[in-house]
Amino acid sequence: MRLALIAAGMLVTLAGASALAQDPGEHRPAGQGKQIYQRANCVGCHKWHGDGGGGYGGDALSLRKSALTREQIIEVLSCGRPGTGMPYHLRGAYDGDGCYGITRQELGKDIPIEPLAYLRPSEIEAVTDYVIANVQHRGEPSYSDCEAFFGTGARTCNTYKSAAAAPAGGTE
Repeated sequence: MRLALIAAGMLVTLAGASALAQDPGEHRPAGQGKQIYQRANCVGCHKWHGDGGGGYGGDALSLRKSALTREQIIEVLSCGRPGTGMPYHLRGAYDGDGCYGITRQELGKDIPIEPLAYLRPSEIEAVTDYVIANVQHRGEPSYSDCEAFFGTGARTCNTYKSAAAAPAGGTE
């Protein structure tokens, strides 16, 4: 019986691997981007919902309203934003002229702050894909967004629960 279950699991894994090979954009485990978003402390400034606000780096922009392309988000995550509180996450980003064609010495005091956690390029892509799929252009944060981030029944989401139950169009 156990051997049959293992074999069945291998067939599912092989079928999944085949599907992933066909669609390279789906090669990351579900939730990896969200986990990295949390570990890299993106939530410290952009908040769980990505709508931005105050944080240790200052007032963060809303990722929900961002018009940046995938490539631009990768660049900002890798290189940060000089002169702002947005840290760079790519180790060695300003060693040489890899980011924006500017060196650490040329930026001087405007160099982006160091991150709490450096990320590998694949992790930067995972966070980018998470933001595009779950945050960017999503409108106001909702109860379902909150539960998708914190888990079903999370007390943190109660604030959004009452808004989800309110009738459309306001009060009568």
